Parts: sequence; C-alpha cells; structure tokens
Amino acid sequence: MDSEFDPIRLEIMWGRLISIAQEQAKTLIRASFTTVVGEMEDLACGIYDLDGNLIAQAPTGTQGILTGMSVGMKHMLRKYPLETLAPGDVLLCNDPWMITGHKYDVAVATPIFSGGRPVTIVATVLHGSDIGGISTAADSRSVYEEGLEIPILKLFKKGERNDDLFEVIAANVRIPEEVAGDLMAEVAANAVSGQKIIEFMDEYGLTSLQPLTHAIIDTTEQAARKAVGELPDGTYYHEHWADGIDEPLRVAAKVTIQGEDMTVDFAGSSPQTTRGGINSVWNFTFAFTAHTIKSFLVPYLPNNDGLFRSFKMLAPEGSVINAKFPAPVMARYVMSGPISSAVFGALAQVDPTRALAESGRTTMLPITGVDEKGEHFVRWMAPAGGVGARPISDGYAVTCYPGNVKTVPTELLENGSAIMVVKKEIITDSGGPGKYRGGCDQFTTLRLRDGAQGFVHCFFEGTKFAPRGYHGGVPGRCGEARLNGVLVAPKSKHPLGPGDEFTFCCGGGGGYYDPAQRDPRTVLDDVINKYVSRESALQHYKVAIDLDTRSINWEETARLRATR
Repeated sequence: MDSEFDPIRLEIMWGRLISIAQEQAKTLIRASFTTVVGEMEDLACGIYDLDGNLIAQAPTGTQGILTGMSVGMKHMLRKYPLETLAPGDVLLCNDPWMITGHKYDVAVATPIFSGGRPVTIVATVLHGSDIGGISTAADSRSVYEEGLEIPILKLFKKGERNDDLFEVIAANVRIPEEVAGDLMAEVAANAVSGQKIIEFMDEYGLTSLQPLTHAIIDTTEQAARKAVGELPDGTYYHEHWADGIDEPLRVAAKVTIQGEDMTVDFAGSSPQTTRGGINSVWNFTFAFTAHTIKSFLVPYLPNNDGLFRSFKMLAPEGSVINAKFPAPVMARYVMSGPISSAVFGALAQVDPTRALAESGRTTMLPITGVDEKGEHFVRWMAPAGGVGARPISDGYAVTCYPGNVKTVPTELLENGSAIMVVKKEIITDSGGPGKYRGGCDQFTTLRLRDGAQGFVHCFFEGTKFAPRGYHGGVPGRCGEARLNGVLVAPKSKHPLGPGDEFTFCCGGGGGYYDPAQRDPRTVLDDVINKYVSRESALQHYKVAIDLDTRSINWEETARLRATR
C-alpha cells in the first residue's frame, strides 16, 4: 500500500467516495420522472478514474448495470479520449454491447475538471421507461426491433445542450417528457457528484485522485485474491436450466481455483436465441458473475475494478450468455438468475456454508397502453419471488434477487397509469422446505381501469424448472402467469381489455438442509402465519400440529422424526 494512505486514512477516504456516489444515486432518484428509477431504483451511479476504472459505487442500484458500466466507461474513453473532452462535456450511450446489455439502459458520463485538468469521471445509468421500437414484447428477432440505439455521443458540449439529439430521442419514444426528464436527472446527479468530489479533494489537499485510486483498487484485488487463495484448489461444475422460448437453455459454469487465481468458464452453455430478446451480452454476464463471486467470497468488500481483476471469465461467443450482434437482447435480465445460480451452484461445492439455494426469478413486467383519457402510458414492474435459503437462515419472501431492484408500491403504480392492483397475497408452501426455508412467493392480480386498453408483456422465468434446494433442501414453487385464470406462455404478449385480469407469481426459493432438522416451534409459527400448510409440516418437516389449539403434538413429532 502507498505510504501516503495508511489503513485508517484509506478507509476514511474510501468511505467518503462511496458516500458521494450514494448521494449521486439519491439525487438521481429524487430528480427522476419515472417510477422505474424513483421507486424501483433500477439504476447505477459510480466514480471512475482517468483510465475508466471503477473507484467507488453507490450501494443503491442493480447489479447488472452497477458492474456492467465499468466495462462501458472504457468504451466511452476509447471513443472520446480525455484529451478530446472539455469542462461541460457530457457523454451519452445505450449501445447494449458497450454499456449494460439492452437499449433501455441509458448511460450518462461527465468528466470532472479541476484547475483545467480532468481529475475523475462520474457516471449514471438508468433503465428508461421507453426507448421506442415495435414493442417491449418477447417477439423481437433482432436488436434493430428493440428501439432507438444511441452510439457514444456528446449530450452536452462545453456546457451547451445538444438539442438536436434531444429532438431525435423525443421523436422516437412514446413518452418523450419522461425520457428527457430522466436524462436531465442523470446530468444533475453527475453534477452533484462532481462538485462533491472537488470539495473532497480540496479538503484533503489532493491535486489528483490517481494515487488514491491505485490504493483502493490494489487493496481490493489483494483482499479478493487472498480469499481465493484460502479455498481448495480444484475444478467445480454446475449447470442451470432456464425456460428459454421454445426449448430450455443451459447455463453451464465451470469454476477453476488454482492458488489465488479463479476462472469461471461458461463453455457448454446453449447457443443464443433467435427471438425473444432473452440473450445476455458479455458485460451483463460478467456483472452477475462478479456479483455472485463477491457474495460468496468477500461480501463486505466494496465493489470496484480491483474485485473484477481478481478472477477471469470465459464465455463462448454466440452463446446465450455472450450473444453476438444483432441478437435480440431487450429482456437480457431474464438470464441474471440462471447465471447467478450456475455460478453459485459451482461455488457451493467449494464451501456449502457460503452458498445460497436457488431463488424464484425476478423479471421485468412492462405494461403499455392508452388510458381512459386517451394518453399513452408505459409502466414497468419488477415482479419478484422468494429468495433461496442460506445455510444460516431462511430466504427472504418476495425480494428481487439477484437484481436488487425494488418492487413498486401499489399506490404509486396506480398513480399516473391505468393499472389497478386487485390483490397481492403470499402463496402458502411456495418456499422450499428445509432446515432453513426458502422465501415465499406471492400472487399478484392486475387489471386496467374502465375505458383503458393495453398490453402486458410477459418475460417470466422459472416456470418449468423449480428453484433447487441445496444439501437436502426441497425445491421451491415454480412461477406462472394466467390471463383470466388460463395459463399463458411465460414469454408472450397479451391484450388487456375491459374486465380482463392478469395474475402472476415468480416462484419460491429453494430450501437449505433437511427440513426435518427445522425447529418444530418455527414450523408452528410458519403454519400459523400461513407460510407453510399443516400438510407440508407433516410431510416435509415431520411436525404434527393441532390447528385447533395451535400447538405441536410433541409425541407424534418425535415418532415421525425417529422413523423417517
């Protein structure tokens, strides 16, 4: 470590940069025009060095774009080297292969100058409410159908707004005010972050951030590699099957550990799909691979380029996890869960006390249409299932994992759109039984207000393959989608008219360890709270419960557990 930064000084300055990135994120959330950013927090904010390396990242945000933007920043600097940038310049891009995997993620980067010299770059990425295209449905056959693509361009030049570019964007989207408003929110968030960084540098008497950057990144890489070195050498393989469109898709992960080196190889994964938009690109796959490794290896270490240097990822080009242009990629988030599950499954063989059973699949559910006033609306939901159990605790119910976005509160979803939520209810027995139970799923039923017409665009995953339990744990419940009570294809588009009701769930988390090891009193609580049925308590947990007295039949329970 550089002698300029002893451990205490480094920790304080490092934490300060993270807090600035978090303030950047909170500014973006407050300034946003849309619920997908303001409530779901489908965004990323970060601070980068002059080489495009991530230094500090806001804890708020979703993993796919938090880490994916580290790749994107280097693309931006290749197009616009620092010597070509001036104070007041702001860059914009949504190229899926350069930024974070689909066109809806719009990146805005601002170089920050002090004394006429660039000292850092700050960036935001957000999931826009609309980017044009034929629709948000699972029927696209190429990226050309998925909306407006913006190469790396200057949104502002020396402080002057590029109105021509704003007009092009507005002419290609259904809700131009929201889209333009979110772009300006990104510019504002970057400005706040940049000003705070200048104040930070002045406070500590820094003329450059590069020495601090090197200390942060080197310390992180050393800590991550040390953690890898404590694991047993070997090769560990796991595969996860995703629903796919017409046929299942394999995500194969082989983790090789040799000393302090770790390699994740996705060779053997299925070829990219020709329709449906569920392909992942390299940077998105890398993001969720990094997230899974961090969760397993160094969960409390802040995210930056040092972590990304601590492992190597191989992904065959032309596969569903490294699709080639112009593959459809709009719904690439569908693959985040399968990628994470494949890597976690391999790592669970290394050390089962750190792993996570498979989870119900978070997805994105866009609902579009015309409301009763004749105005267009586009609303995004982030339906979530139950998280897989851990080796020390139950999984969370109805939580977006691994994406880390939030579900939109019912009142805000209904406000400003034609959507009405009829009901939400926890599904009994949806969490996989185990000593530690998988998180429960929920049913959600929606309809449109009278006089409105629209479409629901389904991208549900985990409807064919139940989330697996680990080490004796039982799988969770599969997800499903129904229109007026009739099962529909999990990746499909359906009209919503008067009286139509759409009901969905995303699956419960898998359990961990043998369910007969679970404390009977905890099983009783689960039955009382309707997380577990009396029948499941008897069948899986071997606990006999008297519902009339809300008590455990200890003698029968002992007999059941002794004879299993």
